[in-house]
Amino acid sequence: MNCRVVVEAAVPVYDVETPDEAVRIAISKTGELLNPDLNYVEINMGERACPHCDEELDPAFIAADESLVALELEMTVFNVEREEHASRIARKEIGQRLESIPLTVLEVEVIEDDEDEDESSEGDADDATDESDEADDDEVLPEFEDLIE
Repeated sequence: MNCRVVVEAAVPVYDVETPDEAVRIAISKTGELLNPDLNYVEINMGERACPHCDEELDPAFIAADESLVALELEMTVFNVEREEHASRIARKEIGQRLESIPLTVLEVEVIEDDEDEDESSEGDADDATDESDEADDDEVLPEFEDLIE
């Protein structure tokens, strides 16, 4: 089973004046920490809401020119047994590169395997397409001697 895991990270940023600046710096900082080892992790702005009034807030909280930015890190984990297993793997992989940054798993979504469905329908079709592919290859590719001249 494959799963898509979304992890929330609280990234500290220093010497900033606006929420937009804080978000840009946090994304850049996180990308540097994850790359090149985890270049397949997608980094997005996090979503925050007021717990009392459900009003949407900026993903960055600024106080005294320092900010705490909420980012969502998304990755796909392959060949896991359960959703809990996928979330532990994602937290471990991301957490090893983002030391001292708190992480929380927001979502684990099971990805349906298209290969299982395709294998059952491809069985008879493969034999027919192999023969036609060979005939097409002869017509499409020029002979080596023709390329030299």
